[in-house]
Parts: sequence; C-alpha cells; structure tokens
Amino acid sequence: MTDSTGQDIAHALGLLLRRSTRARLYVRLTEGLGEAVDDLTYPVLSGLARTGPRSAADLGREIGLDRTTVTRRADRLEQAGLLERRPDPADGRATLLALTDDGHAVVAATRRRLTDAVDASLSGWPPADARNFARLLRRFVDEGPFADGED
Repeated sequence: MTDSTGQDIAHALGLLLRRSTRARLYVRLTEGLGEAVDDLTYPVLSGLARTGPRSAADLGREIGLDRTTVTRRADRLEQAGLLERRPDPADGRATLLALTDDGHAVVAATRRRLTDAVDASLSGWPPADARNFARLLRRFVDEGPFADGED
C-alpha cells in the first residue's frame, strides 16, 4: 500500500484527536487555574465560551458529553464561581449554563497558553512557512471533512 497525502493527514489528525492527546493538552492549559479547572471541566468552559449560554443537553452535544456529565462538571464550575445557571428566556422551565466574568477570564488564560504553546512550537519554522501552515489549516478546517457550515 502506498502512502498518500490523505493517509498522512488522516494519521496526523488521528493523533491530534485522541482523547489522551486532548487530556494532556487540557492538563497543561489548566494548570494552576484553580481546583475546579482541570482536564475534565475545561471542555465545559471552552464550549460555553465558543457557543454562549446553553442548556446542559445542548452543550453536551457540542462537546461530546452526555447531559448528566455536563451537569456534574458544571456544578463544580458553578461552586468555583466560573459559571452560573440562568433561566432560559425561550423556555421558562429550562436552565442555561453561562460563563461568569471569572469564567471568561479563565478561558482567556487558557487560550493565551494555547497560543503561546503553538507559537513556541512554530518558533523554529521560517515565518512564511508558519503563516502558510496557518492559512492552509484554516482552509482545511473550513472546507475539509470536518466542515459543518456553522461558525
């Protein structure tokens, strides 16, 4: 079997998308940000930052967790003052999870850490190569097999 560009990319994506790869990254991003912020609660914070207020069920679909797991993790984050529960204006019986100002600050810190880690990993690359990689990766995400037409 000959290697193809598609196989090379699929293999690299497989490594990036592994749960263990994500967990290691989340541990690095959340280190020292408080007891409630860890590799388990990070996806809840990050998902809310990306989507805005959501029900636990809707957020769970967005981040790949069931509603019960999201609710348990949200409880920890709420106790730490990083998210709050609000009534859903569209359905008085429902509750939305929303980041507090402190929650937004924690997400901003993790995003800075991620940006710094990416910048450090590309520091040995010629600047034109790094810019080209960023442009092509964005295009692949927008147009490739993971594109869903939403943003």
